[in-house]
Amino acid sequence: MASATGGERMSAERVDVTTADGTLDVHIFTPGGGAGPWPAVVLYMDAFGIRPDLASMAQRLASYGCVVAVPNLYYRSGPFAPFDGRAVTVDGPERDRFKRMIASIDHAKVMRDSAALLAVLDARADVRAGSLAVVGYCMGGGYALSAAGTFPGRVAVAASFHGGSLATEKPDSPHRLAAQMRARVYVGAAEIDPTFPPEQQERLQRAAADAGTDLTLEIYPGARHGFAVTGHVMYDRDASERHWQVLAGLLEPLATSS
Repeated sequence: MASATGGERMSAERVDVTTADGTLDVHIFTPGGGAGPWPAVVLYMDAFGIRPDLASMAQRLASYGCVVAVPNLYYRSGPFAPFDGRAVTVDGPERDRFKRMIASIDHAKVMRDSAALLAVLDARADVRAGSLAVVGYCMGGGYALSAAGTFPGRVAVAASFHGGSLATEKPDSPHRLAAQMRARVYVGAAEIDPTFPPEQQERLQRAAADAGTDLTLEIYPGARHGFAVTGHVMYDRDASERHWQVLAGLLEPLATSS
């Protein structure tokens, strides 16, 4: 699947979605040129939230021929100042604020938000009806897998990049939904990532094998948690470019299906 050239222009807009908990702002990116319809992709943000770097990634993803929806999962907390990426790695007020924001949401809340978002996408003329893809980074990786298990009739492709806590002992751990997943599932794990250690990797693969889930888990050698995200302190250009190539391949069947 080809990406956009420098001459193509992306289109972005904000859509407000009413939920039981407030107003969820969703940032939607479409390919430049043409009216669609295109397949939809839901991009679940990392813990740093909606920001220009994430928007640039959504624009690049849209250039593959998709409508990309990025929900602000922190909407319940109201506006917040951008995080200092380096300050959150050490003890202090910024790290405490960062952890509070992460703890403000969970899989149940995000799946409710996702249901509302799917209804909005279904009503758009530029979105192709039927199957869609989900992709998540860091914190969002787990939500992408949960979406595959929560909406098995809709999610055809689910991808997690350096996702953490994918197979824990918690009752809402994404791996527990393996039996419900009908998607092609891809997990791109950083080689150096304490949030997704080998024991979790083994647990996820075992759950997928037991359920007959189509899951591929690949380790990105030398990469650290956050490697794919533009502007992240652990950004790794080579590993990130590899992840873009993987995404293009995963989305190809959706883009070419009628």
